[in-house]
Amino acid sequence: MTARNRQRRAIILALLTVLAALLLGSARATAHTAEDEVLAGVGVDEHLGAAIPLDLPFTDQNGTAVRLGDYFTGQPVILTLNYYECPMLCPLQFRNLVATMNGISGLSLDRDFRIVTVSINPAEPPEIVRRKWSESHALLRGIADPANRWPFLSGRQPEIERLTRAVGFRYVKLGPANFAHPSVILLITPQGKVARYLYGMEIPPRDLKLALIEAAGGKIGGSSLINQLILSCYHYDPVGKKYVLAAVRIMNTAASAVGLLLGGLVLVLWRREKRRRPGGNG
Repeated sequence: MTARNRQRRAIILALLTVLAALLLGSARATAHTAEDEVLAGVGVDEHLGAAIPLDLPFTDQNGTAVRLGDYFTGQPVILTLNYYECPMLCPLQFRNLVATMNGISGLSLDRDFRIVTVSINPAEPPEIVRRKWSESHALLRGIADPANRWPFLSGRQPEIERLTRAVGFRYVKLGPANFAHPSVILLITPQGKVARYLYGMEIPPRDLKLALIEAAGGKIGGSSLINQLILSCYHYDPVGKKYVLAAVRIMNTAASAVGLLLGGLVLVLWRREKRRRPGGNG
């Protein structure tokens, strides 16, 4: 092979390498853009204090027509938005939610609050809804009426969109029975207003208990006084997305308690001294 042919071959190979690199970079850029579009469409726009539409009609796991407001009877509600044909994320979220509830002391799903799960897929097969409901409720302990305390609802696209828009829940349909959606549960007040968003696959029992107490305005469980004391010691950190001890509140609460004790002690000593003086009572 002559030097000229070798030079020509080297130039061709270089051009082919550059072309391959450009094509690979273009493919990666296209894939990255598509992925970015999906990620941009999935998330939560928090609408704290927003009223959810309680008049929305749905169908429960038994095929019974219900309204969302049927489950708001004076107790806070945990609202989850999932889909029942989800292969992994949603079943894991259900199992973790049950584990979290089992770790809460002083509150019971059977007495103090409800969970309502609504599917974001308007094409849910009824048999899948029933099967997923049965699988999830088999994990519950000591719930007398699981159908009423944790229903699995499905509905039409217009109703689903009204609910998800009201709470700021953004999701993307990737294909038939395949959705990308955030992992979040919503705490709803007994009046149907959004009180708190809790994020992640595993929510600490303490955070869920505090969110329930907060959503109920302290009117839940055995003692409203203890609930108010607990809420005074914790606050929700919007950056860390969890409840944290409020040092200033704890110090103020402790100072108030000490002040009350000292005031009571002074009053007792003053009355005792008054009785000892000549002309005092007793």
